[in-house]
Amino acid sequence: MSFFKKMKERLFKSSSKLDAGLEAIVEQATDETVAEVPKEVAAEVTGIDVVEIAPLPPPPAPQVETISAPRVETTAAPGPKPAEPRKPGLLARALGAVTGTSAEAVKTRILDDAMLESLEELLITADMGVETALKLSARVADGRFGKRVSTAEIKQALAAEIARILEPVARPLPLYAKRPQVVLVVGVNGSGKTTTIGKLASQLKGAGKSVVIAAGDTFRAAAVEQLQIWGERAGVPVMTAPQNSDPASLAFDAMTKAEEDGADILLIDTAGRLQNRADLMEELAKIVRVIRKKDPDAPHNTVLVLDATTGQNALSQVEIFQKIADVSGLVMTKLDGTAKGGILVALADRFALPIHAIGVGEKIDDLAPFDPADFARALTGSGE
Repeated sequence: MSFFKKMKERLFKSSSKLDAGLEAIVEQATDETVAEVPKEVAAEVTGIDVVEIAPLPPPPAPQVETISAPRVETTAAPGPKPAEPRKPGLLARALGAVTGTSAEAVKTRILDDAMLESLEELLITADMGVETALKLSARVADGRFGKRVSTAEIKQALAAEIARILEPVARPLPLYAKRPQVVLVVGVNGSGKTTTIGKLASQLKGAGKSVVIAAGDTFRAAAVEQLQIWGERAGVPVMTAPQNSDPASLAFDAMTKAEEDGADILLIDTAGRLQNRADLMEELAKIVRVIRKKDPDAPHNTVLVLDATTGQNALSQVEIFQKIADVSGLVMTKLDGTAKGGILVALADRFALPIHAIGVGEKIDDLAPFDPADFARALTGSGE
């Protein structure tokens, strides 16, 4: 199964999916009518010119001769046969062959102020935020305002504009010649850091890289055990330290060990922390300072793992973590839950940080490089 199909099946299980909302905007229009397909479109679809044909005049009424004869009963002439149901014309059949729907099923609505306002509200509820929602709505309306549009046209236009915002930030985790390349993984409690590290380790090893994992969440024994399980799945060693020991010291020792072993990449896990806890954020800042004593350029990547279900709260997480740990890229997890997905668009529009990957499941292969076109189509329901 392709990752897009998997993403389409699992993505955005929320009852307020964006694609359903787009359909509702057109469906609830008071001026809703069956779409009329212009002759120019018919010529383009069928490859033949469409000409007007004058209707034929009705046939003359049949002459009935009355016969007068004794004892002969006259019978009424048989009436006309009931009209057969009208078959779809050439244009309707051609349109159906191309779009997979009948012309009668296509409904349109004039893109006016009321529809634009509904579109803006829908995008805001999809976690895109006010600024991004207004920007996308304006772009969709450009060249279409005052014209009739169908649901499919709106979906395709919106998907194209979303992809335009996402394309500049869709970049996989960069790999450097520096050995070891230190990748610090940060995020709040429950964001999916541990599973993300396991999946990244598996993919990097599959690419021929020598990987080491440092279990930097020394305060929770369960977190270390979970990371060890993921390390076994990925076939990657996991360095640990006694519970409640200094995570900054573990990070320093892990860098020394990885350097001695000639490892290509060191993935350092960190304890989950709330962005509004100053003490925890200072602890993270200490890890960064200690790492830089070993290598002034380290960490070479700081990946912030975000839980898609947190919605607009992800924006404040990026702001705080970027100040403390100089975030270089993002991974978005839990898009197979109740996430609405639009937060990814808002993040790209506001921060322009690279989005390395997205996750839509718990399996080791449920993490893939971020594809903006696939994501936009899955988000809007604009195609397979």
